Amino acid sequence: MTLKLGYKASAEQFAPRKLLDFSVAAEQAGFDSVFVSDHFQPWRHTDGHAPSALAWLGALGASTQRIVMGTSVLTPTFRYHPSIVAQVFGTLGSLFPGRVILGVGTGEGLNEVPATGMVWPETKERFARLREAVSLIRKLWSEDELTFPGEYYKTQNATVYDKPGAYLPIYVAGAGPQVAKYAGRMADGFICTSGKKWDLYTETLLPNVAEGLSLSAKPKPDFDRMIEMKVSFDPDKRRAMEDTKIWAALALTPEEKVTVHNPKEMERLADALPVERAASRWIVSSDPDEHIEKIKPYIDMGFRHLVFHAPGDDQARFIKLYGDLVLPKLRARFG
Repeated sequence: MTLKLGYKASAEQFAPRKLLDFSVAAEQAGFDSVFVSDHFQPWRHTDGHAPSALAWLGALGASTQRIVMGTSVLTPTFRYHPSIVAQVFGTLGSLFPGRVILGVGTGEGLNEVPATGMVWPETKERFARLREAVSLIRKLWSEDELTFPGEYYKTQNATVYDKPGAYLPIYVAGAGPQVAKYAGRMADGFICTSGKKWDLYTETLLPNVAEGLSLSAKPKPDFDRMIEMKVSFDPDKRRAMEDTKIWAALALTPEEKVTVHNPKEMERLADALPVERAASRWIVSSDPDEHIEKIKPYIDMGFRHLVFHAPGDDQARFIKLYGDLVLPKLRARFG
């Protein structure tokens, strides 16, 4: 597959209008895709944002011409009934044929619990809900008057009248073997994030994606292995390091944050971390060639869709620097 280079629109960090301006600039700078996070609450309370990704994607499509756009990731199982997700993405797909991807995952308690008042279920139930939701969404895109007697979701004579104008891919995000295998078997792409232990990719995620692909009912030569690359690139190395502090929450372990449902508490935990730990999830560099050498192992593993997430507040600076100094070198070297 051709290498695809995307921009991560951090909806938790920027107001909707500013985020839209950055994403339009990313298209102009040569990025191939824009993926937006879908949060009901941000990781930080101070200066945090949480716009509706569903509404924002419509504005992005209308403001751009070329880029592929999608969610990384949306949870179609708690805040949203899957039939509403099918309706929204049917509309987006009909407005912008061939340019929309639905990226889904099992969710974070920080988003789903405050909006619903629910008791956050165990992983087994969250995964079961995701599988059922994906099945229902696809049926609504292909069938009319659908009565769906699911365990978690039901419809009665439901029809999505504005279906996608072209085939709309569904990507599944995961950090464990079961979800990775499911993505390979049932989805059009797999999403994960960089900066974790190396054997998670080489021994767990990618082998299970491959096993899932081998179990798929049909060959998937265009199956997309997408990874969100956490990168802090700036000619000023000190600035690149300091930029990561605002995203220190990413360095918290699952055990440290799994029961946290409040942005203020998440912010408190993150702010207590030293900058070295905050930066541990990021590729931090000031030289383009060194930067590419640090990205190369992910490409060598088989990831062909890299979506770059930069932590700093000056996203316009990052987009310009990356578009001028990094993207051309990546394309020249890896095609």
